[in-house]
This record gives sequence, structure tokens and C-alpha cells, in this order.
Amino acid sequence: MFAKLQCAVLDCVDVLELSRFYQALLGGVVNRPDPRWSLGEDWATLHTDGGFVLAFQRVEDYQPPRWPDPARPQQFHLDLGVEDLDRAQESVLGLGGTLLDEGGDRRGWRVFADPAGHPFCLVRD
Repeated sequence: MFAKLQCAVLDCVDVLELSRFYQALLGGVVNRPDPRWSLGEDWATLHTDGGFVLAFQRVEDYQPPRWPDPARPQQFHLDLGVEDLDRAQESVLGLGGTLLDEGGDRRGWRVFADPAGHPFCLVRD
């Protein structure tokens, strides 16, 4: 091993809006001072309670993925563990997320998009 994961970076138009969306999902602190990153209107961070850091980078001509359209693929996605899929879905939708694929009652995960269009899954713990 020669590298250590520092964070995952999501492109978007509004870095504060997206960081606050994920803060509502995961907890943590938006834009906690950290010498690794310079914060501003083009960059924000979310230090989660579990220690993982998500970063958000402003892209002027951002084009969101269109899951499952291969012409604009998701490129990567987050899997977020939850105890109750129905309650978590209600919370995500209330925060401005979009349901992309509910699946069936027998499946243990659902696909959503954040307000910037990035797909993510809620997975039953």
C-alpha cells in the first residue's frame, strides 16, 4: 500500500447545497477547518461522524449522470446503510432527493439521486 483515501469528491453546481444534503443523511460537519483543503464557493467538505470525508467541487457546466443511461453514466455511487428503507426513503425525498429505482419488496436496496443528480443507494443494514 502506498496511498490512503482522503475523501470522495462529487462534482456539482452548488457545493453548499449538496454538502448540506449529505450532512442531513450522514451527520457530520460541513466545512470543518482542515489543512488539506481550501474551502470556498468552489469547494466544500463534509467530515462525517464515522471519519469519512466527502468533498464537493463546483463545476460550471456540470452535467449530471442519468442512471441507468450509458450515454451519461453514474461513474461511481455511494451505498448508504439504513435500518428502515421506507423511513429512509421518506427522509431522502423530503431533503430533495429523487427516487430512481424502488425495486421490489424483496430487494434490500433502492436507488436515488441527490439534488445534483448523483446516484446513490440506500441499502438495508
